[in-house]
Parts: sequence; C-alpha cells; structure tokens
Amino acid sequence: MFAPKDTELTALFTSVKTIAVVGANDRPGRPVDMVGRYLINAGFTILPVHPKRQEVWGIQAYQSLADLPVPADLVNLFRASEHCAAHAREVLALPVKPRCFWMQVGVFSLEARALLEPADILVVENLCTKIEHNRLFG
Repeated sequence: MFAPKDTELTALFTSVKTIAVVGANDRPGRPVDMVGRYLINAGFTILPVHPKRQEVWGIQAYQSLADLPVPADLVNLFRASEHCAAHAREVLALPVKPRCFWMQVGVFSLEARALLEPADILVVENLCTKIEHNRLFG
C-alpha cells in the first residue's frame, strides 16, 4: 500500500478547492459527518454525493459523481472497499478527472489503484482527510 509523503499531501491540500464526498451523510457522530463538517470549516467547497439524499450539511447532494455541476479536485470516498473499483470507473468516465481519489481509514482497493494510477490520479488508501489536513495545517 502506497503512503504519500507529507510534501505530496501538503501540495495536494494546497491545490484542492473542491471535494466530492461520496457516501456523504450528516447524521451526528458518524465519521463522514465529522470529516465533512471539518472540511467545510477548513474552507473547501464540498459536493455531497449520495444516491438517496437531496441535501447533506445544508448543501445540495448529487446522486453520482457524473451529476456534479463542477469538477471535483478530490474524491473522498466513504464507502466499503468492495465499492471502490466501481467508483474508480465512475471517475475515469468524468470529462475532467480529479487530482486525487482518497479512500478513508480502513478502505483499500488494489483494483481502484490499478485503474486510476495510469490516468495520473493520486490514490490514497486508509487515511483520513480530516486527520491528515489537521496534522499538516493545524
């Protein structure tokens, strides 16, 4: 499993403006809720993606990555590992590819990595965007 260097993560977070949160859910106490709220407060534009929700964190939600009105710089995945390859294929079908496909803590996919790395998309596994951003930027 690849672990990006701090310099790579710092450059990534500095360049990212828009984050698509796949599996977005604002139920209090859930990891995705804590991370989503942190990223909003950190100044990122968040695009919640959930197939059934109309709104998350008071922001319009989208059923899929293909439905996003603007390109995402980073796709932050809150889905089980077995769903990652399908989301990687969804990313590859986008007209504008994100810089990064980020799988949260406990989530891994060799297949997603194999699909996305040839497209020059940084793949991060088993790390939390909130923890890493907070660690690097306080």
